[in-house]
Amino acid sequence: MENRTPTKPKMARDGIALFPLIEILKEPIFESLFILEGTMTGVSHGIIVAGGIGSRMFPASAYVPKEMLPLVDIPAILHLIFEAKLAGVEVLHIVTSPNKNLEAIVDATAMKQYRGKMDEQLFDACNGIDIQFHVQHQPKGFGDALMQALPFVEGACLVLLGDNILLDRHSSTEDFQPSTASMQLVNTFVKTNEPTVALFRVKPEEVGHYGIAKVEEGKLIEIVEKPSQHEAPSNLALCGRYIFTQDAMELLQKFSYEEFGELQTIEMQKRWMEEGRLHGHLFDQMAWYDSGLPLAWLKSQIDHGLRRADYKDDLLEWLRERIG
Repeated sequence: MENRTPTKPKMARDGIALFPLIEILKEPIFESLFILEGTMTGVSHGIIVAGGIGSRMFPASAYVPKEMLPLVDIPAILHLIFEAKLAGVEVLHIVTSPNKNLEAIVDATAMKQYRGKMDEQLFDACNGIDIQFHVQHQPKGFGDALMQALPFVEGACLVLLGDNILLDRHSSTEDFQPSTASMQLVNTFVKTNEPTVALFRVKPEEVGHYGIAKVEEGKLIEIVEKPSQHEAPSNLALCGRYIFTQDAMELLQKFSYEEFGELQTIEMQKRWMEEGRLHGHLFDQMAWYDSGLPLAWLKSQIDHGLRRADYKDDLLEWLRERIG
């Protein structure tokens, strides 16, 4: 692939390009290139939904966006950016709110000189990807957030919730390795070119916190939003990763916020279910971390720390002393 001259990103919804593209990707990511019926295919656009105010994480999120809170020592949103890049995303749309400032992710290269043994890429997350911001001016939920970015999306789109981290590799800052979650989801998508959602097995007592799906032969046939344990069709939760096809915008306009509220996207997915087109990908070997709830985030810090080679021994020793 030949080198291309850096260019400014396309205009965001408000007509303002917030920052120039750092650098176009110079080498293809071979793990994310797939062949389907003789044609190279994949997902080149992604959306990170980061529009909520994060009130459940107040006062911390009143000062620092919850998407920027560190999982031990790496901001949550960096995990998502690197994950999307590994999956082959070339244009990443970040939907934010008027009161949030996520511009710090653009370029921290000036800090490289102080990094010591840390992996250099952690200070240059936007290298090789065109990042564009779009503002969700009113907190109207997931579907409305998507609609701020979808007019600028080409083809199918990878969608990541900004406060949900899925990890199968708990690497250190010296040798950072991104999660393969989105790459796995893209792998599943390219087999059908139909909408695909990520699923995670939760405890029966936890089903009331999530959208819960019933799956038959790899396809979703039912979604129940935050059911009681008795009403839940399974313990398979929607876990913040989706691939939506190009008809998503049209469907969201049909299932308006005014009529369906924050269940817009659930209604859209139900339409795909009725057509037999909504596929599921189950993550069995992932850790799922949520930066949107204080206790869940505290548990995430400890769990991730115990899985990291650079922290686990000292942390485990301290926990034993503290508990014992």
